[in-house]
Amino acid sequence: MLNHTMIVSFDQPIPDAELDQYLKDIENLMLGSGHVQTLSARRHIRVPADDHSPVFVASAIVQLGLADLDALNAVFTVPGAEELIRRWQSRYPYKVVWTNHEALS
Repeated sequence: MLNHTMIVSFDQPIPDAELDQYLKDIENLMLGSGHVQTLSARRHIRVPADDHSPVFVASAIVQLGLADLDALNAVFTVPGAEELIRRWQSRYPYKVVWTNHEALS
């Protein structure tokens, strides 16, 4: 099993209900694709040290569990993914950094 872990950082504060909807939209699209076996999404827990982050402060983290490299490659071409990204970027610009990895433990 492989994991695709995304750290999402919105440029400006995003209302809680909107962040919840963003995460739900990703969940629905990815789980509906047939390529994703598991999906976990959580909000970032803010602490004072976040004010000193050298890169950016996360808004949320999303982790997809995939069977293999073919499934991982397929999630980058899921129909509707580009539209979802454009829609959310136009409302609340954000950045994403990700890593593809085997289980950490």
